[in-house]
Amino acid sequence: MSASREDTLALRELVENWVLWRDAGDWDRFATVWHPSEGWMTATWFQGPATEFIAVSKRGFEQGVRILHFLGGHSASVAGDRAIAQTKMTITQRADIEGVEADVVCTGRFYDFCTRYDGDWKIVRRQPIYEMDRLDVVDPADRLELDSGLLARFPVGYRHLGYLQTKAGFTVKTGLPGLTGEAVQRLYDEGAEWLAGAGTAGDYR
Repeated sequence: MSASREDTLALRELVENWVLWRDAGDWDRFATVWHPSEGWMTATWFQGPATEFIAVSKRGFEQGVRILHFLGGHSASVAGDRAIAQTKMTITQRADIEGVEADVVCTGRFYDFCTRYDGDWKIVRRQPIYEMDRLDVVDPADRLELDSGLLARFPVGYRHLGYLQTKAGFTVKTGLPGLTGEAVQRLYDEGAEWLAGAGTAGDYR
C-alpha cells in the first residue's frame, strides 16, 4: 500500500521525534508521539505500556543509563487512518562489564503500528527488529572475556546487547524478532492484519 507524501513525511517526523526527544530526555514531548491510551513499547529490556516506558526511561536517564538511537531509511504503508512504518536504526548502549567500559551497537528496524488520532499520527505499538550487533571495548588497551554461556542465551540479532544489558542488571527478553525466522514473520503478518482493520495491533500483550 502506498502512502501520500504528506503522510510519509508526517510518519517520518513521528519516528524522528521519538528518537530525538527520548535520547535528549525531553519527556513531555516524548509522550506526545504515543497514542494516549493504547501506546505499547517492546524492547529487549522492557515490554509494557508507553506511559510506563516513559517513566522507567526517565529514571534510567537520571541514573546515567545511556541507550541512544540513530535512524536510517524509512518506508510506510498506509490504509486510511492506519499505518505500518519501518525505519532502519541503530541502538547504541555503553556500560561497564566486569570493570571494562564497552559499547554495543545493534542494527535493525523500528516496526511501528500507527494510527491517526485527532488528526495526527501516533504510535500504537513499537516492535524493534534486531538484525545484527557487535560489542567493542571503549579503550583498545582493555581486554574483556565474555561468558560464552550467557552470550549464547540470546538470539544472534541482539546477542551482545542482551549480554551487556544483563550484566547491567536488566532482565532481557528472548525470542524477539530478528532478520529472519518465525518471530519476524509473525510480526509482518500482524502488520498486514493491522492495515486490513484488525481489532488490535497484534498479539503483543
